[in-house]
Amino acid sequence: MSLDWNVLNWIQENLQCDFLDVFMSKFTLLGEMGIIWIAIAIGLLISKKHKKAGLLVLIGLLLGVIIGNGILKNLVMRSRPCWINTDFNLLIANPKDYSFPSGHALSSTIAATVITLYRKKWGIIVIPITALMAFSRLYLYVHFPTDILGGIVMGIIIGYVTYFCGNKIIDSVGKKKNAL
Repeated sequence: MSLDWNVLNWIQENLQCDFLDVFMSKFTLLGEMGIIWIAIAIGLLISKKHKKAGLLVLIGLLLGVIIGNGILKNLVMRSRPCWINTDFNLLIANPKDYSFPSGHALSSTIAATVITLYRKKWGIIVIPITALMAFSRLYLYVHFPTDILGGIVMGIIIGYVTYFCGNKIIDSVGKKKNAL
């Protein structure tokens, strides 16, 4: 736990500046309720060529909400750093749900994993967005590093399971549909 505090304090002491205060507080909003990833998934669904990828991203995000936000946050019930150190001046609204796992890191990693497995070269775009989204939560003092790590690990697992199982299910449904 002290490593968590050491990392958060190091970020505040060494990286905090006016530009990042504004940038991070705006950027993190893209991750609220998975908005950026839902928008990308809808864009993929609209295109004929990438419908399956869009569907898989949405399925993965739904699984992440159920497992991460619906179950784990309420089982672990970990307080956020900003709830413990109330002297910190938050740059965003104080989150109301628990800290572990980070929903922003979880949803971003799920989407990035599915998208990168679908088209490896797209990872060049989505992986840096995911890393920045995760870092924004540390910078803004609303998550511990272990919350972020937990969200990333879970996101990779859920992303892989969604991609490989979802592909098989979608393909088998497509074959049955074509057989009729």
